[in-house]
Amino acid sequence: MIVTATGLLLVLLGASIPVGIGLGLLGLILNEMYSPLPLTVMLGELTWSSSNSFIMVAVPFYIMLGEIVLRAGIAERMYNALVQWVSWLPGGLMHSNVAASAMFAAISGSSVATAVTIGTVALDEVKKHRYNERLFLGTLAAGGTLGILIPPSINMVVYGVMTETSIPQLYLAGFIPGFILAGLFSLTVLIACWWRPQWGGDKVRTDWGKRIRSLPDLVPPLIIFLIVIGSIYAGLATATESAALGILGALALAGWKRRLNWAMLRASLEGTIRTTASVMLIILGAYFLNVVINAIGLTAAITSYITSLNLSAVELLLAIVVFYLILGCFMETLSMMVATVPITAPLMIKAGYDPVWYGILVVILMETAMITPPVGINLFVVQGVRGRGQLHDVIFGAAPFVLTMFVMIALVCIFPQLVMWLPNVAR
Repeated sequence: MIVTATGLLLVLLGASIPVGIGLGLLGLILNEMYSPLPLTVMLGELTWSSSNSFIMVAVPFYIMLGEIVLRAGIAERMYNALVQWVSWLPGGLMHSNVAASAMFAAISGSSVATAVTIGTVALDEVKKHRYNERLFLGTLAAGGTLGILIPPSINMVVYGVMTETSIPQLYLAGFIPGFILAGLFSLTVLIACWWRPQWGGDKVRTDWGKRIRSLPDLVPPLIIFLIVIGSIYAGLATATESAALGILGALALAGWKRRLNWAMLRASLEGTIRTTASVMLIILGAYFLNVVINAIGLTAAITSYITSLNLSAVELLLAIVVFYLILGCFMETLSMMVATVPITAPLMIKAGYDPVWYGILVVILMETAMITPPVGINLFVVQGVRGRGQLHDVIFGAAPFVLTMFVMIALVCIFPQLVMWLPNVAR
């Protein structure tokens, strides 16, 4: 049964069927093959129960927040301001890509939105300053992954709902690893440009006057971040309510900058609807698949098999990491999380691992999957924004950052306090 399910999943993914539909089809096929009951009668109730959770309303809110920030020009001004402050480093604007991705991640909650936004703003600079294009593209793809690690994060919301883990605790746990990973990305650029100085392109000329004048453009993202995250930890709002407050703050800032109009609102709403529909289709398909595999005993069979191996806690951790690294090459990250966390999280918690710590590890593994071919979504996103050339340029450019991700995974596993220090302080 396990082999059949895995084979069918790979066939459906290889057929280029949309991920959400593919997961639902796999559920239907397994239901017909192995279930004595017609589980399809649950689809109506399942659709309602998987989408009407109060905390899940945060997902479209965070998506809309990112759309407004992009279309109001806040992200572009933020990027241009960061250029003045970090472009003096070897690698120039590639450090701006990472820094801007980290900053945008702190208000968007989505890796795809982060990669699209910063890529749209930055890509025109490649030829202008004669950067190594592959490495430049790699910083955009890798920097974009920070969108689900630095709070707020859509994936953390989904993980929290599925495992009944505190979302504020997950948000606290993501801060230190998120900014360490951003620092490691910049270190990767420094090492690459030290090894091949010509990859760093022409230096951007700036002075302290330009830097000081650019500071006001860094204030709006900071205000939105303080509204969203500050309202949670001040006890003024839940994760969902804070996302709504962030939207109001972004709209107010857009009005202040005279970018608030019906055309911008319409474009933001259309983008929100398209992305939310895609996300919810994945969640619905994965939830139905989970119901089916539980009903036919597949989850119990996998759990029993892993338990029978008598793995130690460390061996189980290594097996889970390898499992996600391999699966991440073939599955979209949100669907992979929804489909697998109900199986892996109980095993890891039973082995003594903290669910908050494990949530952050899973998110980092999801990030790695985003830049791992052949199905790394951020690779396709950056290539789509680029609109020319070949995908392999982005793949080769992102390769050094995959190795950086491996370093980050090792750090989190060896030094769990990197994740748990802030949550423990707040408890």
